[in-house]
Amino acid sequence: MKKFALTAAALMVTTAAFAQSAAEKTGVNSLAGIPPKTEDFVTEAASSDMFEIESSKLAAERTDDATKAFARQMIQDHQKTTTELKQLVDSGKVKATVPTAMTSDHQEMLDELKGLEGEAFTEQYRSDQVDAHEDAVDLFQRYAKEGDNADLKAWAAKTVPALEHHLQMARDLENKQTQ
Repeated sequence: MKKFALTAAALMVTTAAFAQSAAEKTGVNSLAGIPPKTEDFVTEAASSDMFEIESSKLAAERTDDATKAFARQMIQDHQKTTTELKQLVDSGKVKATVPTAMTSDHQEMLDELKGLEGEAFTEQYRSDQVDAHEDAVDLFQRYAKEGDNADLKAWAAKTVPALEHHLQMARDLENKQTQ
């Protein structure tokens, strides 16, 4: 009976952990204002950085001067946050694994961009930047407020202002396009 109870308890914990991850992935946690688990935060933050860097490398080659300048800034800033996140994990202060590939959602967005040229590319890149930064600001704010790792929580809080600035820059760039 004890073995059954332990197995049931382990299954419930595993299911709860999976449900939390699924809720983060689907945006349910964001809507409810629930902070992401540390592993989910690290995965989403790293994937977001990878998307920002790779999509901005494309933009630095394919678009107008204003968008290229924005893209270069995104590459520089997101390489910095990638390095900082890896240092937190490598130091042992954060118990998580930094992914080496983007989430499927970010990869799909990048693949779509790769297939575009000219104005269609520029419009999609600008729109993606607004969406990606809205998501990043939300993710970092939620973790900064109630995350469960003090070092990562402090880093998230320190990073929020830069992400908010990126979001405003992306919105300004997107509004230029529609004027």
